[in-house]
Amino acid sequence: MNYRHAFHAGNFADVHKHAVLARILTHLRLKPATFRVIDSHAGAGRYDLAAPDPIRGGEWRLGIARLWAARAERAARAALRQTQPWALLAPYLDAVAALNQDGELRAYPGSPLVVQHLLRAHDRLIACEIEPQAAAGLAAALRGDPRAKVLALDGWTAIGAFVPPKERRGLILIDPPFEDAGDFARLSVVLETTHRKWPTGIYMLWYPIKDREAPDALARRLRRSRVPKLLRCELSPGALREGASLVGSGLLVVNPPFTLEADLHLILPVLGNALSRRPSWRIDWLTPKEMA
Repeated sequence: MNYRHAFHAGNFADVHKHAVLARILTHLRLKPATFRVIDSHAGAGRYDLAAPDPIRGGEWRLGIARLWAARAERAARAALRQTQPWALLAPYLDAVAALNQDGELRAYPGSPLVVQHLLRAHDRLIACEIEPQAAAGLAAALRGDPRAKVLALDGWTAIGAFVPPKERRGLILIDPPFEDAGDFARLSVVLETTHRKWPTGIYMLWYPIKDREAPDALARRLRRSRVPKLLRCELSPGALREGASLVGSGLLVVNPPFTLEADLHLILPVLGNALSRRPSWRIDWLTPKEMA
């Protein structure tokens, strides 16, 4: 694999993805029953923003750094706790703050650490990563936490092996690197297959937007599928620096928490306006939320 998570850590797509992830986890925490998260393509877990790859990529400066600065500005105005969208973003930003306790942004949590921050004592995480260097970093980041299990396993294989979880409650996070042109097609096939095994689970799938062809084809396939209650959420910061290949970030959520659609309408404008002067976003249902 050539994909390097660290190069892209903390970019606008991570901000979008992890803010929504934190909202779903916050909802799961509302009930006392145990839940399990399966992170299929987990990455290294923790990213040092002063390391060579993040410095060379610089994508975090257009992502989490801008949101972090907006957060500091709100706090300086003593308005952070008084604004509902910022309150909804607090679980995500608290996960970032846990790695940056002096307030200076030096490290960024990948999805496993965002999950870890929001797990309760009896909840569980399975984090899968096949790339050896990233898998070693992930094991180090989660070492000593009895709630988390790290597997050096292909994420596509893991989804089939661990679904449904024994808790029968939780979230499947599918966030492949999209190095293979067939990953868009594979995403829809895996979702349909897995959903038949566990129709009540929450699924969150991320996809890159480089142009409209592949995301729109994915949407058409999923509309024809038998997967109900499928919410789509896309965010684009608009103008990016020259040479950027990623123009937008897409998420699909199956069986979203009942509050998520309303939450997204509140937080996406805050995220978009913090990241860019000309953002755009979309929230719609690919398959109706009323379907059984």
